[in-house]
Amino acid sequence: MKKTIIALIIIFAFISVIIRLVPHPANFAPIGALALFAGVYLPKKWSLILPITLMLISDIFVGFYDPRLMAVVYSCFLLTAVIGWSVKKNKNILTILTASLGMSVFFFLATNLAVWAFSEWYPHNFGGLMLSYYLAVPFFRNTLFGDLFFTAVFFGVYELIRLRLFKPIFTKEIKIRS
Repeated sequence: MKKTIIALIIIFAFISVIIRLVPHPANFAPIGALALFAGVYLPKKWSLILPITLMLISDIFVGFYDPRLMAVVYSCFLLTAVIGWSVKKNKNILTILTASLGMSVFFFLATNLAVWAFSEWYPHNFGGLMLSYYLAVPFFRNTLFGDLFFTAVFFGVYELIRLRLFKPIFTKEIKIRS
């Protein structure tokens, strides 16, 4: 099973980088879902290294931006992996769904707070902060759908493979009388 998870992580990582590089709806990306998946299935050290490495690789091609904002974005993915450590202890559909929704909301709140705080796009008052959040709602929708979609794909594919590899095809011999 260890080889299977490593192969899946490599495939999911490759897909994640490619999706960030090709045209796609803004914020509809798999990195958050992969960070959660890595937090559940990889050793702690690797679950932190993987999403940051993928972001750095893709940012080389997509372009770097304000380092303070990048630090917030990258930190959100690290926190998502850490959340995966908790999910691992009680892994089921509800905990995975809750973690996916929670990471989407946290990413939205943290990154838009950072955009408001570190840029000159919005007045630095409560109204400016609320405007930052209001204008980011379409991006939040894509983040939410992307996180839920890719979380379902990554965890679903893994569980299907796990069931197929470790569950006998026939669990009981059937005898037919004539």
